[in-house]
Amino acid sequence: MTSETQENIEPTTEEVGFEHPEAGQEIDPLAVMTADLQRLQAEYANYRKRVERDRAVASEIAIASVLNELLPLLDGLDRAAEHEELTGGFKAIADQLTSITSRIGLEKFGEAGTEFDPQIHDALMHETSADVLVPTASKILQSGYKFKERILRPASVAVTDPAGE
Repeated sequence: MTSETQENIEPTTEEVGFEHPEAGQEIDPLAVMTADLQRLQAEYANYRKRVERDRAVASEIAIASVLNELLPLLDGLDRAAEHEELTGGFKAIADQLTSITSRIGLEKFGEAGTEFDPQIHDALMHETSADVLVPTASKILQSGYKFKERILRPASVAVTDPAGE
């Protein structure tokens, strides 16, 4: 092997990320290998954190997807409870399903009389009244649900605006 071929195979100190030593200084191979090892350890630690973060996000998305599929069922249970048709064993099942979804992190929101927020409310009807000072969600037509900080479904509301003079 010629010296030209050896120079092409062996990494130079510039490729490793070090500057040329000043005149009279030698490159310490132990320092070079230590720096490489520290860089690799940092890259691996960052990789592990990124994978764990991606797993957590994927898990949240999967749970939110399942909860989103259960929303019509929860709406049906709410309607049955409003009409007092939820009795006996069905009430026990409804209570258990509501308890499980709450434990997982599903939150129901939307109360009549709260200030209208287009981020969490979907306005379906509009009225005016002198009784309110700010746009208000006066009737909740369908409850909204959120999982952690993600809105799964906005609350469908009737909005009452202040009457103009």
